[in-house]
Amino acid sequence: MKKEQIIARITKLGEEIEAEVEQGKPPYVVMPAKGLSNVNFDDKNLLLTLGDKKMRRSFLNIAHARKFMQTVLIANLCKKLVTADKHASIRELYYQLKHTIDKTKENTFEGQEESDPIVEDLERTLDVLREQMNLTADRKGYLYGNIKITDSGDTINCAKLGRGGYGIPSTVEELEFADVQADFALVIETAAMYERLVEEKFSKKNNAILVATQGQAARGVRRLIHRLSDEAKLPIIVFTDGDPYGYYIYSVIKMGSINLAYLSSDLGTPNAKFVGMTMTDIQKYGLEKVTEKLKDLDVKRIKEEMEYPWFKDKKWQLELKKMLKGGVRIEQQALANKSLEFVAKKYLPTKIQAQEFLP
Repeated sequence: MKKEQIIARITKLGEEIEAEVEQGKPPYVVMPAKGLSNVNFDDKNLLLTLGDKKMRRSFLNIAHARKFMQTVLIANLCKKLVTADKHASIRELYYQLKHTIDKTKENTFEGQEESDPIVEDLERTLDVLREQMNLTADRKGYLYGNIKITDSGDTINCAKLGRGGYGIPSTVEELEFADVQADFALVIETAAMYERLVEEKFSKKNNAILVATQGQAARGVRRLIHRLSDEAKLPIIVFTDGDPYGYYIYSVIKMGSINLAYLSSDLGTPNAKFVGMTMTDIQKYGLEKVTEKLKDLDVKRIKEEMEYPWFKDKKWQLELKKMLKGGVRIEQQALANKSLEFVAKKYLPTKIQAQEFLP
């Protein structure tokens, strides 16, 4: 989307609010509703999508007034950023806008946990990504392997950056894939496992690109994974802990998230496959003594996932039932019980070659 179009959309929002005020009417903003009740699962394209429900945020509604004010403040700053070709992190945005309102003891924002959701609200309202409004976030996640990317005119060989690899920025649209020489991309939940695979030269021995998410994948990481699949045509294989949180990390990479369902077509990777950890791995590889007992919160989360339409596949239902019945979960690092090299030399190569995947 061009700069002028983004400015025009923000300006139109302001003009609509101004028109309501001039007519003596209470100003309001209409936006797509968020939350599970307004999220649909497209079982044909395997993506979460935003529904048609709308919500109104009114200035004169005491329950809405604060968020209405915050929405206008953020929209105004975003327009200034785009107009001036300036970028700000979402943390900087929070600090720029935080102040005590004149003649009151009320602050505009009490924490970034207030400003971040408003940015997402504005995205849905304008149908403009935060990255297009020149908002950025901290780098999170790493890329390693036989791939060369062009970043701001510099060509970077991601196999020649040491064990750390290339830090994935929050905005990856301007990155170009100069050369990709790999058979697949392996997406790894934990940084520790990523470093283990780098040390064991898994990437070179298996002609793979490694992507570390460091927990739940950030937007930039998810977008990069999508591009590796869509543009570089690489199979995407996901490797997480064998617990409800790891499984949800996988589902977010594959189908999108509930909070960002409006971005699923850009962030989701429907062709992704899940290699592990699974409950079957525990018995198959003799890992019974290195499992962790499920906590009450784990059990609650498993039962929630079993009700999600995107986990209704028979194989996933069986996996979740096994976890409940066994009462245990298994971490990636538990494979070190066999040996430090086991995950790179035996576990992953064997499962990937045999295509032992969950859908």
